[in-house]
Amino acid sequence: AGVASPRADAELLAAHLLCVERTKLMMVPLVDPPVIEALRELVRQRAARVPLQHLTGTATLGDVVLSVGPGVFVPRPETELLLAWGLSALDGVSDPVVVDLCTGSGALALALAHARPDASVHAVENDPSALSWVRYNANRQARQGDTPILLYAADVTDPTILHEVEGSVDLLVCNPPYVPEGTPVPPEVRNHDPHDAVFAGRDGLDVVRHVVAAAARLLRPGGAVAIEHDDTHGGSVPALLRAQRVFECVEDHVDLAGRPRFATARRSSADSPQRE
Repeated sequence: AGVASPRADAELLAAHLLCVERTKLMMVPLVDPPVIEALRELVRQRAARVPLQHLTGTATLGDVVLSVGPGVFVPRPETELLLAWGLSALDGVSDPVVVDLCTGSGALALALAHARPDASVHAVENDPSALSWVRYNANRQARQGDTPILLYAADVTDPTILHEVEGSVDLLVCNPPYVPEGTPVPPEVRNHDPHDAVFAGRDGLDVVRHVVAAAARLLRPGGAVAIEHDDTHGGSVPALLRAQRVFECVEDHVDLAGRPRFATARRSSADSPQRE
C-alpha cells in the first residue's frame, strides 16, 4: 500500500515550503523553479515513506507545535483524545501536579502545561535522543511564555522515580511503547520511529505494567490516570489497572476509528497507603 493521503500530504509539503497555511495555497502566485524542484524532492521522499513530520520538522498536539525528527517518536492524532480526557479530569483542580511518563518529544507534557499554566508538570524520558528533542521543545515553549516543565532523565521501570511527588499527583498520563513485537507496521514506523518507542515485548505490555504500578504509587486519592495502548489491549490494560486494587472507575476508550485506544481510572480513596 502507498501513502494513505497523498494529495493532503503534497499540499502540506507545499504549504511548508511556501510558509503559508494549507488553506491559502490557492492564493500563492507563481513560484520559482527552484521551489518547484524542492517540492518535487519532498514529494519523492514522502512517496518513499519518509514520515511527513520528518519532512516538515513538526508535529502538533493540542495547541503546541513540536519539533520532531529522527530519534524521537512522532506524536499521533489519536493522542488528542487522551489529552482531552486528561484536561477534563483536571477541571476544578487548582495548581495540579501532573506526570507524563515516556514523554518522547514532550508532546503530552507540553500540551498540558500550555493548557494549564497553573500546573506543575513532571516529564520522564530515558532515551538520550528523545531527551534532546524534548529539551529543545520545552525550552522553546518556556521562551514563548508557557510554565516550564520539570524533565527527568529516568526509566519508568525504576520503582523510585518521582518519589518526591509520591501520593500527590492529580493526573498521570502516558503514551508508552505498546506494540507487540513482530506486529507488521507501516514503513514510516518500521524505518523511522525508534524501535524501543514503538514495541514493548511479546504482548506489548512490558512498559505498561510499570506505568500502572507507578500510577498506583504516585497518584493522590481521587487522582486520575490515562494510558494509551494498542488496539488489541482493550481488555488487558483495564485488567492491569483493576489488578492493582487501588483503582476505581476503570474505563477503556476508543479512537476516532472506533478502535480501543486508551484506558483511564481514578485512584480510590479507600485502601490508600498509610503515609508518615
